[in-house]
Amino acid sequence: MSRTVMIIDDSLFIRKILCGILAENGYTVTAEAASGIEAMKNLRTSHPDIILLDIILPDSNGLDLLASIIKTCPTSKVVICSAIGQEQVMKKSLDLGATAFIQKPFTPEKVADVLKSLED
Repeated sequence: MSRTVMIIDDSLFIRKILCGILAENGYTVTAEAASGIEAMKNLRTSHPDIILLDIILPDSNGLDLLASIIKTCPTSKVVICSAIGQEQVMKKSLDLGATAFIQKPFTPEKVADVLKSLED
């Protein structure tokens, strides 16, 4: 069974790269969003198994958005995918309910490893 994923990132380039990595690993991207507003709109109709969330978005902070996402989709696993790799930011995201953290730039193998770890 294919697991579903939503990608929330303002970079079209990153979304396309992630779509390719996900497809190669048997995941189905059911929604993409370039902003927090677009993400919350999509989550009204789409409840993906996994959400890849950037921290820096044009209209919101991904860490602030995290609480709303968890409330809207409590069964979704949220993975922060960000270039902000400071230890305190990673710890805060996990404390707020994120399941994992992928630091940009990432490799396809790193993304695959994190996704595989979510299946356990």
